Amino acid sequence: MHPDVEKVLISRMEIDEKVHELGNILSRDYAGKELLMVGILKGAVVFMADLARAMNIDVRIDFMAVSSYGASSKSTGVVRILKDLDKSIENCHVLIVEDIVDTGLTLNYLLDILQARNPASVRICTLLDKPSRREVNVPVDYNGFAIPDKFVVGYGLDYNEKYRHLPEIYVLKKEIYQSVK
Repeated sequence: MHPDVEKVLISRMEIDEKVHELGNILSRDYAGKELLMVGILKGAVVFMADLARAMNIDVRIDFMAVSSYGASSKSTGVVRILKDLDKSIENCHVLIVEDIVDTGLTLNYLLDILQARNPASVRICTLLDKPSRREVNVPVDYNGFAIPDKFVVGYGLDYNEKYRHLPEIYVLKKEIYQSVK
Protein backbone atom coordinates (compact mmCIF):
# COMPACT_ATOMS: atom_id res chain seq x y z
CA MET A 1 0.00 0.00 0.00
CA HIS A 2 1.20 3.54 -0.76
CA PRO A 3 2.62 5.32 2.33
CA ASP A 4 0.39 8.40 1.79
CA VAL A 5 -2.88 6.48 2.08
CA GLU A 6 -4.76 5.58 5.22
CA LYS A 7 -6.67 2.55 3.91
CA VAL A 8 -8.32 0.90 0.93
CA LEU A 9 -11.90 2.13 0.61
CA ILE A 10 -12.90 0.15 -2.52
CA SER A 11 -10.89 -2.81 -3.78
CA ARG A 12 -9.94 -3.49 -7.39
CA MET A 13 -12.29 -6.49 -7.41
CA GLU A 14 -15.23 -4.37 -6.21
CA ILE A 15 -14.41 -1.74 -8.86
CA ASP A 16 -14.24 -4.37 -11.61
CA GLU A 17 -17.58 -5.88 -10.59
CA LYS A 18 -19.28 -2.47 -10.47
CA VAL A 19 -17.84 -1.37 -13.82
CA HIS A 20 -19.15 -4.54 -15.49
CA GLU A 21 -22.55 -4.11 -13.83
CA LEU A 22 -22.75 -0.50 -15.07
CA GLY A 23 -21.55 -1.58 -18.52
CA ASN A 24 -24.38 -4.10 -18.77
CA ILE A 25 -26.99 -1.57 -17.63
CA LEU A 26 -25.73 1.08 -20.06
CA SER A 27 -25.61 -1.42 -22.92
CA ARG A 28 -29.25 -2.24 -22.25
CA ASP A 29 -30.35 1.38 -21.82
CA TYR A 30 -28.58 2.61 -24.95
CA ALA A 31 -29.21 -0.39 -27.22
CA GLY A 32 -29.99 0.85 -30.73
CA LYS A 33 -28.93 4.42 -29.92
CA GLU A 34 -25.85 6.36 -30.87
CA LEU A 35 -24.06 7.02 -27.60
CA LEU A 36 -21.37 9.63 -27.01
CA MET A 37 -19.46 9.12 -23.78
CA VAL A 38 -17.98 12.39 -22.54
CA GLY A 39 -15.20 11.81 -20.06
CA ILE A 40 -14.31 14.59 -17.69
CA LEU A 41 -10.53 14.88 -17.68
CA LYS A 42 -8.39 13.85 -16.05
CA GLY A 43 -10.00 11.84 -13.28
CA ALA A 44 -12.55 9.91 -15.33
CA VAL A 45 -10.11 8.49 -17.91
CA VAL A 46 -9.42 5.18 -16.16
CA PHE A 47 -13.07 4.58 -15.26
CA MET A 48 -14.32 5.56 -18.72
CA ALA A 49 -11.83 3.31 -20.52
CA ASP A 50 -12.85 0.32 -18.40
CA LEU A 51 -16.55 1.20 -18.71
CA ALA A 52 -16.41 1.48 -22.52
CA ARG A 53 -14.75 -1.95 -22.70
CA ALA A 54 -17.44 -3.40 -20.41
CA MET A 55 -20.22 -2.34 -22.81
CA ASN A 56 -21.39 -4.43 -25.74
CA ILE A 57 -22.63 -1.55 -27.90
CA ASP A 58 -20.80 0.89 -30.14
CA VAL A 59 -19.86 4.13 -28.45
CA ARG A 60 -18.11 7.30 -29.45
CA ILE A 61 -15.77 8.94 -26.98
CA ASP A 62 -14.87 12.57 -26.40
CA PHE A 63 -13.47 14.53 -23.50
CA MET A 64 -13.92 17.79 -21.67
CA ALA A 65 -11.43 19.24 -19.22
CA VAL A 66 -12.73 21.49 -16.50
CA SER A 67 -11.14 22.96 -13.43
CA SER A 68 -12.74 23.75 -10.11
CA TYR A 69 -10.14 22.50 -7.62
CA GLY A 70 -6.63 23.57 -8.63
CA ALA A 71 -4.17 22.37 -5.99
CA SER A 72 -6.81 22.46 -3.27
CA SER A 73 -8.71 19.62 -1.64
CA LYS A 74 -11.98 21.56 -1.95
CA SER A 75 -13.83 22.87 -4.99
CA THR A 76 -13.66 26.62 -5.48
CA GLY A 77 -17.11 26.61 -7.08
CA VAL A 78 -15.68 28.48 -10.07
CA VAL A 79 -15.68 26.19 -13.10
CA ARG A 80 -13.45 26.82 -16.09
CA ILE A 81 -13.57 24.82 -19.33
CA LEU A 82 -10.01 23.96 -20.28
CA LYS A 83 -10.91 21.64 -23.19
CA ASP A 84 -14.26 21.52 -24.96
CA LEU A 85 -15.80 18.78 -27.09
CA ASP A 86 -14.38 18.23 -30.58
CA LYS A 87 -17.74 17.85 -32.38
CA SER A 88 -21.35 18.92 -32.12
CA ILE A 89 -23.60 16.89 -29.83
CA GLU A 90 -26.84 18.00 -31.45
CA ASN A 91 -29.31 15.07 -31.50
CA CYS A 92 -26.77 12.76 -29.79
CA HIS A 93 -27.35 10.73 -26.66
CA VAL A 94 -24.66 12.03 -24.30
CA LEU A 95 -23.39 10.24 -21.23
CA ILE A 96 -21.20 12.37 -18.99
CA VAL A 97 -18.68 10.05 -17.31
CA GLU A 98 -17.29 11.45 -14.09
CA ASP A 99 -14.94 10.01 -11.50
CA ILE A 100 -16.68 11.54 -8.48
CA VAL A 101 -19.66 13.77 -7.74
CA ASP A 102 -18.95 15.92 -4.72
CA THR A 103 -20.65 19.31 -4.38
CA GLY A 104 -22.38 18.98 -7.76
CA LEU A 105 -21.25 22.46 -8.81
CA THR A 106 -19.07 21.31 -11.71
CA LEU A 107 -21.64 18.85 -13.05
CA ASN A 108 -24.46 21.36 -12.76
CA TYR A 109 -22.43 23.81 -14.84
CA LEU A 110 -21.60 21.14 -17.43
CA LEU A 111 -25.21 19.99 -17.66
CA ASP A 112 -26.35 23.54 -18.42
CA ILE A 113 -23.71 23.95 -21.12
CA LEU A 114 -24.35 20.58 -22.77
CA GLN A 115 -28.15 20.79 -22.65
CA ALA A 116 -27.96 24.14 -24.44
CA ARG A 117 -26.34 22.31 -27.38
CA ASN A 118 -29.56 20.37 -28.18
CA PRO A 119 -28.56 16.77 -27.55
CA ALA A 120 -31.17 14.00 -27.74
CA SER A 121 -30.43 13.31 -24.05
CA VAL A 122 -27.82 13.97 -21.38
CA ARG A 123 -27.26 11.61 -18.48
CA ILE A 124 -24.58 11.25 -15.84
CA CYS A 125 -22.58 8.18 -14.87
CA THR A 126 -20.19 8.44 -11.95
CA LEU A 127 -17.96 5.94 -10.25
CA LEU A 128 -18.18 7.65 -6.86
CA ASP A 129 -20.81 9.81 -5.22
CA LYS A 130 -20.48 11.84 -2.00
CA PRO A 131 -24.11 12.77 -1.33
CA SER A 132 -23.25 14.34 2.06
CA ARG A 133 -21.24 17.06 0.29
CA ARG A 134 -23.88 18.02 -2.28
CA GLU A 135 -24.53 21.74 -2.64
CA VAL A 136 -26.42 21.53 -5.93
CA ASN A 137 -28.90 18.78 -6.75
CA VAL A 138 -27.70 17.07 -9.93
CA PRO A 139 -29.38 13.98 -11.38
CA VAL A 140 -26.87 11.12 -11.16
CA ASP A 141 -28.44 8.51 -13.42
CA TYR A 142 -25.81 5.78 -13.01
CA ASN A 143 -23.86 5.56 -9.78
CA GLY A 144 -21.10 3.13 -8.87
CA PHE A 145 -20.55 3.70 -5.16
CA ALA A 146 -21.86 6.15 -2.57
CA ILE A 147 -18.96 6.98 -0.28
CA PRO A 148 -18.50 8.85 2.99
CA ASP A 149 -16.99 12.34 3.16
CA LYS A 150 -13.35 11.23 2.91
CA PHE A 151 -10.69 12.51 0.55
CA VAL A 152 -10.08 9.65 -1.88
CA VAL A 153 -7.44 8.94 -4.51
CA GLY A 154 -6.54 6.17 -6.94
CA TYR A 155 -8.14 4.65 -10.05
CA GLY A 156 -7.84 8.02 -11.81
CA LEU A 157 -8.60 10.25 -8.84
CA ASP A 158 -5.79 12.50 -7.72
CA TYR A 159 -4.59 14.98 -5.21
CA ASN A 160 -2.34 17.63 -6.73
CA GLU A 161 -1.80 15.39 -9.81
CA LYS A 162 -0.54 12.43 -7.74
CA TYR A 163 -1.99 8.97 -7.02
CA ARG A 164 -4.05 8.53 -10.25
CA HIS A 165 -2.09 5.38 -11.05
CA LEU A 166 -3.08 3.52 -7.89
CA PRO A 167 -5.33 0.53 -8.74
CA GLU A 168 -7.90 0.86 -5.95
CA ILE A 169 -9.79 3.68 -4.24
CA TYR A 170 -7.90 4.80 -1.14
CA VAL A 171 -8.52 7.28 1.66
CA LEU A 172 -5.68 9.80 1.60
CA LYS A 173 -4.03 10.60 4.93
CA LYS A 174 -5.19 14.00 6.20
CA GLU A 175 -1.66 15.25 6.79
CA ILE A 176 -0.98 14.97 3.04
CA TYR A 177 -3.73 17.33 1.87
CA GLN A 178 -3.89 19.54 4.96
CA SER A 179 -0.20 20.40 4.72
CA VAL A 180 -0.67 22.39 1.47
CA LYS A 181 -1.53 26.03 2.03
